[in-house]
Amino acid sequence: MENNLAYTEPSAAGMSKPAGWKRFFRQLVQQRALVVMSVPFVVWLFVFKYLPLWGWTIAFQDYKPAKGFWDQKWVGFQHFEFLFGDERFLRVLRNTLVMSSLNLVLGFVTAITLALLLNEVRQLVFKRVVQTISYLPHFISWVVAAGIIQAVLATDGIVNDLLMWLGLLDDEVLFLGVGHWFWGIFGASIVWKDLGWNTIVYLAAMTMIDPAQYEAAEMDGAGRFKKMWHITLPGIKPVIIVLLIMNVGYLLESGFEPQYLLGNGMNIDYSENLDIFVLKYGINMGNFSLSVAASMFKTVVSFILLFAANHIAKRLGEARLY
Repeated sequence: MENNLAYTEPSAAGMSKPAGWKRFFRQLVQQRALVVMSVPFVVWLFVFKYLPLWGWTIAFQDYKPAKGFWDQKWVGFQHFEFLFGDERFLRVLRNTLVMSSLNLVLGFVTAITLALLLNEVRQLVFKRVVQTISYLPHFISWVVAAGIIQAVLATDGIVNDLLMWLGLLDDEVLFLGVGHWFWGIFGASIVWKDLGWNTIVYLAAMTMIDPAQYEAAEMDGAGRFKKMWHITLPGIKPVIIVLLIMNVGYLLESGFEPQYLLGNGMNIDYSENLDIFVLKYGINMGNFSLSVAASMFKTVVSFILLFAANHIAKRLGEARLY
């Protein structure tokens, strides 16, 4: 007689908590080698990333280094109110958002475009030469890179000489002395320095695409541009979205070295960002509470942006961080 009773596994809701803990500890024992290997990294993460968070309390104090922690004067949200009422901070916040957006958009567009073009190159020697040349600026420190940029854009630099030779300029121009040009110079500098390096992950993702898809598209009469649009780009779409989510979380991290090294008194209204503000008006002036408040604001906003971007990707059914 055939048995019609089907076996069903117990649901997660019906599983008792002790049984769940037993399975958890059983997995720990089975993977004890991995657990032991991860202990130093967990300790490092706790000591250097989570333990220092107690320092955020300084943002709510009129902090004086000579006094003990419990002897500090608590001022509540006074420093935050000062920040959002300060014209300099609002200007710095504008500069940070603009430069971060430029870095995000230009970084993604140029890196993906170069990766697509390199993927279509059939001459291996030429491809390697282009990759090497585009990678090299990434390994140059910003101190050296800023010196190169300043020399190129100087009044006697190659850019002025070229534009005057072409008849586009009648007189020499100090490009870094024109404030509203700084954002464009910053964007071009970031692209020049990191373009090749940013293509690596996209080129690696393209190697995972099944070659049979290209063969099928070619049999259907698709050209190179159609194959890039309909096969290559959809193939690397999950990688693009994950990287986009991660970069959105750094929208208030526009950098420090390029702005600090390329900035001067003539373009300070456009080159000064949050990190320079914290250094100049917080640490250098001994106002540690103000610097912590500005850094805390940046961290909290970055945290919110990261989770918001990840949630939007999840709602749209796209790849996400978790």
